[in-house]
Amino acid sequence: MNTQTCISISEARKRIFQISDEIQTPGNFYTLTEKGRPKVVLISAEEFESWQETIETMRDFPNLKKDIKKAEKEYKDKNYATLEEYLNQEGFVRQSKKK
Repeated sequence: MNTQTCISISEARKRIFQISDEIQTPGNFYTLTEKGRPKVVLISAEEFESWQETIETMRDFPNLKKDIKKAEKEYKDKNYATLEEYLNQEGFVRQSKKK
């Protein structure tokens, strides 16, 4: 659940410690305003890092939704290789476990 609170920068200055505690809850954020207009958004460092990772993943895999659907179809059609099969194809030899 996202909970947004809009307050002025002046008010935020007075309540910064309280605000920093409140935004630690995932989905909570503050929009700080100046002269009634949105100026900046405060979110927790953890949530910010999560957003950065999401954006990076979206850049690295621009067709991720399509790729997932393709993988699901290949799995359903049993058109895949196990890790062991893949490693064998690539020339890796699995070492037997010693007892």
